[in-house]
Amino acid sequence: MVTAWEAAAAVCDPEVPVLTIEDLGVLRGVEVEGQRVTVTITPTYSGCPAVSAIRDDVVLALTRAGFAEVDVRLTLSPAWTTDWMSEDGKRKLLAYGIAPPTGSSPAGRRAAGPLPVQLAVRCPQCGSLDTREVSRFGSTSCKALYECRSCLEPFDHFKVH
Repeated sequence: MVTAWEAAAAVCDPEVPVLTIEDLGVLRGVEVEGQRVTVTITPTYSGCPAVSAIRDDVVLALTRAGFAEVDVRLTLSPAWTTDWMSEDGKRKLLAYGIAPPTGSSPAGRRAAGPLPVQLAVRCPQCGSLDTREVSRFGSTSCKALYECRSCLEPFDHFKVH
């Protein structure tokens, strides 16, 4: 039998279907009391349009796994950060053609002193650092649109958040 965590963790992100909500770090908690399951998720942005689809998919996955009552709770605090993404999720993004976030988010930085600045985003197609940001917002608000000057391919970059 599949555990409640396993069922919820296997739900794919509707905007980037190669990632599960566990890979993305959106899945924050699963509590089981008998046949009742409470799942806590944190969206990548407070206005994320995928939240209702994720909620529905989590309910469906847990119902199919045999849980009679499913409650999906949304929490905005602490705010989601790319620091919560798994390394496996970042590898999946790269294989899918999306440049994964690099470095840690401002919220994840605790040390005082200079802040690292990302000077280039590596092209997921050819690996070149000769890229430029075309638009701060790509196919979704958590991604930026880039262009590679070497292979001339456009690509999304998952922004550090």
